[in-house]
Amino acid sequence: MTKKKRKAIKYEEGPGNIFAYLGLEDSTELYARAQIGVHVFNILKDKKLKQREIAGVLGIAQPDVSHLMNGHFSRFTTDKLLDFLKRLDRKVTIEVSRHREGEPYQQVTFAP
Repeated sequence: MTKKKRKAIKYEEGPGNIFAYLGLEDSTELYARAQIGVHVFNILKDKKLKQREIAGVLGIAQPDVSHLMNGHFSRFTTDKLLDFLKRLDRKVTIEVSRHREGEPYQQVTFAP
C-alpha cells in the first residue's frame, strides 16, 4: 500500500490583520489572539510532544489540544493562551502606552 503525497498548499502572506480586512468586529482582539496562538503552537511543535503530553503540560483535555494544534485559537481566551505561555516557561510582558492615530489598539510582539 502506498501513501498519497500531499500537495503543498499555496498561500500568500498578507500585509497585516486579515480579520480587519474581512471586516470582522473586534478584529484587533482576534488578530492578537491568533498571534499568541501561533506562538504557542510553534513552541509546542518545536518540543515535538505528543498530544497527551501537551495536555499534561498545558492542563487541558486532549480534544482541546487538537483544537489548539489545528489553529482553532478562537476556542481559547487571550488569558488562557497567555497561561499556556506561562506553562511553557515563557515570560509575558504587557506594555501600556498612549494610542496614536493609525496604529492598532492591541499589538503583540515577540522577543527573539
